[in-house]
Amino acid sequence: KVVRIGEPLTYSLLHQHDEEVRKLVKVQADFGINFERTPETCQNYAQFIAARCHEEQLPPLEREAVARVVEYGSRLADHQKKLTTRFGEIADLVREAGFWAGRRGAERTSSADVQRAIDEKLHRSNRAEERVREMIDEGVIRVDTDGEIVGQVNGLSVLSLGNYSFGKPGRITVRTYTGKAGVVSLDREAKLSGKLYDKGLLTLTGYLGAKYASDSPLSLSATISFEQLYEEIEGDSASSTELYALLSSLSELPLKQGIAVTGSVDQQGNVQPVGGVNEKIEGFFDTCRRRGLTGTQGVILPKQNVVHLMLREAVRQAVRDGEFHIYPVGAIDEGIEILTGVPAGERMDDGAFPPDSVHGRVEARLREITANLKAKAEDEEEAEAGSEGEEAETREESPEA
Repeated sequence: KVVRIGEPLTYSLLHQHDEEVRKLVKVQADFGINFERTPETCQNYAQFIAARCHEEQLPPLEREAVARVVEYGSRLADHQKKLTTRFGEIADLVREAGFWAGRRGAERTSSADVQRAIDEKLHRSNRAEERVREMIDEGVIRVDTDGEIVGQVNGLSVLSLGNYSFGKPGRITVRTYTGKAGVVSLDREAKLSGKLYDKGLLTLTGYLGAKYASDSPLSLSATISFEQLYEEIEGDSASSTELYALLSSLSELPLKQGIAVTGSVDQQGNVQPVGGVNEKIEGFFDTCRRRGLTGTQGVILPKQNVVHLMLREAVRQAVRDGEFHIYPVGAIDEGIEILTGVPAGERMDDGAFPPDSVHGRVEARLREITANLKAKAEDEEEAEAGSEGEEAETREESPEA
């Protein structure tokens, strides 16, 4: 018997291009990277841990230590109700935790030993993250975590370096003005964006047209920029963030800089789940904590991502103490109300939005832009007609004519 173990993509390529593989490899077993977290699977995790300790003569783990390893398994799976099948990493964690237990002369491995193993692994891998933090602290990378600014919001991205990923906050700014260029991304124009990002940007135009242009043309010019970002942007996880900044610029309502945002959006204004929420939240939390938590800071994320939250204890404690907040939302209207403190607004019986609402202010601004463009076009037509009349009169008066 020949057993081949590899990535699904490798198998697919071999199966597609090599006839011998199709003849010889008759049975395919597709193993998932995660499985359900149940009392039975947690017991299986404990048995796996016990087997590693017995075979490698490691100190046995206390109950709390086993629970911490199981929690780490859910963290690797990025899901509260799942556990990872990356047993190599789980075994490495048990080994290193056993090392720290033996270092202090203990006969059993405690949860503190497991946590130290996790922290030490983090410390060995996070040099790039520390450098980014230093640049933010020094003001080289500008990130505002308090106050209110029109047309600016903190977006969240994830940087992956091999087997280590971390979250990085960054400013997204929008400027709007009279014109017909539509929504333009400076990063896209500079060829710093991928296809998925471009699709997310086009979705914003669909949302604006459906929301505000049902009975009149949509006319505006807007520029969107990821400030101080010089590598390629891919993915649509910042599309809701861009939309919040766009609505702020049009309505001239400032956004709270102590609240960061992640999540994609569809043309109906529904906020959709994204990946890397734990790293994104922790990245912004670390920035706020180093500057001092004010109790008004937090992160807006899609409500579908709540089940993926496996945050560090420091973040969970800050949330329990009311020093940091997590806002799950399902629609753009919910998020814009949190960021501005102003009701989003719903259309009244006469079809208009309340004038003091976010949507009412945006619609009024769009109508103003349309009126300005129309007035300018009329002035140009009058000027052109007057010029043609003067030219005709000149030809009649000229003897040569």
